[in-house]
Amino acid sequence: MSIVSALLSGLLFGLGLIVSGMSDPSKVLGFLDLAGAWDPSLAFVMGGAILVGSLVFPFASKRANSILGKPMRLPTATTIDRRLVLGGLTFGVGWGLAGYCPGPALASLVLGGMKPWVFIIAMLIGMALFEVIEKASGKRESKAA
Repeated sequence: MSIVSALLSGLLFGLGLIVSGMSDPSKVLGFLDLAGAWDPSLAFVMGGAILVGSLVFPFASKRANSILGKPMRLPTATTIDRRLVLGGLTFGVGWGLAGYCPGPALASLVLGGMKPWVFIIAMLIGMALFEVIEKASGKRESKAA
């Protein structure tokens, strides 16, 4: 049941990204172009997501298990450190250069074209490099343990 739930949730999320225009890099870049022809429409999409999250998270944080009986795994970190800031900056630069972030890039795969494929391949390479650097610096434990 959890696989079906994950599939349906992912399909709904992807459909929402496509309908809202978040999977269109030109729309995203128009939103990020504050000095030019700024397109504020994605601010409403983000505002809607923040509204839903602010209503749901207080209830979710009080539960030990999800509706499907799986343990709740909500974020516990509360500090803003160097790694968080650098990660956010890296994400933002990538989003601004490509017009994609991970969810919309995956949703864009169904729309065709090479750009989302190039972005996803570059993202996977970046994730692999992060893992290699983390293991080399000793900050990440082996997942096999």
